[in-house]
Amino acid sequence: MAENKEVLIQVKDLKKHFKVGKRAILKAVDGINFDIYKGETLGLVGESGCGKTTCGKTIMGLYPATSGEIIYDGVNINKINKKERYEFTRRAQIIFQDPYSSLNPRMTVGDIIGEGIDIHKLYSGKARTDRIYELLNIIGLNAEHASRFPHEFSGGQRQRIGIARALAIEPDFIVCDEPISALDVSIQAQIVNLLIKLQKDLGLTYLFIAHDLSMVKHISDRVGVMYLGNMVELAKSSEIYENPLHPYTKALMSAIPIPDPNVEKEKKRVVIDGEIPSPINPKPGCRFAGRCRGVMDICKKEMPQLIEAEPGHFVACHLMNK
Repeated sequence: MAENKEVLIQVKDLKKHFKVGKRAILKAVDGINFDIYKGETLGLVGESGCGKTTCGKTIMGLYPATSGEIIYDGVNINKINKKERYEFTRRAQIIFQDPYSSLNPRMTVGDIIGEGIDIHKLYSGKARTDRIYELLNIIGLNAEHASRFPHEFSGGQRQRIGIARALAIEPDFIVCDEPISALDVSIQAQIVNLLIKLQKDLGLTYLFIAHDLSMVKHISDRVGVMYLGNMVELAKSSEIYENPLHPYTKALMSAIPIPDPNVEKEKKRVVIDGEIPSPINPKPGCRFAGRCRGVMDICKKEMPQLIEAEPGHFVACHLMNK
């Protein structure tokens, strides 16, 4: 947990819309606000299609923002020039979801890890080789793996290589875009524990995007819950798991399995009716209104704002104003 409250990233009313056909607009991210503090892990959860990955890629600059601000260490990265963008890409990196498709099959592991080092001219010659070997050792591989190709490794090993590539240029911030979802359960814990160790040793800041709520609880200091392009709840990890306030969050948390079969049997599930609606040209009002059992007239007319319902606990729900 970040002991200080020094903000590294401020996301202000961020929107990322995509044109679909001639008139339709897909509102993947539709006006979200949050901060990420230096040295912390902010978990981002929600159903598939809620905009988690789009949010992470927009912060990284892989997608240009439709509107809003992304302030990185005091600088609005939506308005930086080419030289400043070059520097930003050294300070911020991403670990992709699929550890196979994100690695060039025609490059050796050494060249994959060393590519960023070459682009940013950090090391050359023997120092470059030593740095690659050092990174392989950090992620649990060894020097002889540098000459091999991605297809020669297991899924977990390939994800470790992806982590080493992200670490190669010594970043401050890493977007972890569902880095464990394509891995076996036994390997997932190894990768998460590696990320936790690296954060402690190197002072890294993470945006951790995932579906596995139990794993997000394990790694995150705070958790943000997204639904259909909006942030509906944001709080400390322990608080959001023990005291969820938004109806959608309550349903998500009730779905987490409990390892005690007797307790699991007696647990009451909060079931959400219906399917997640399309983010293309969404209706006015709260995006969750069509599936919420506590829906009111105002929910169908007015989008709720993210307010601080309790100290450090933010929620976007009209039920909080009843």
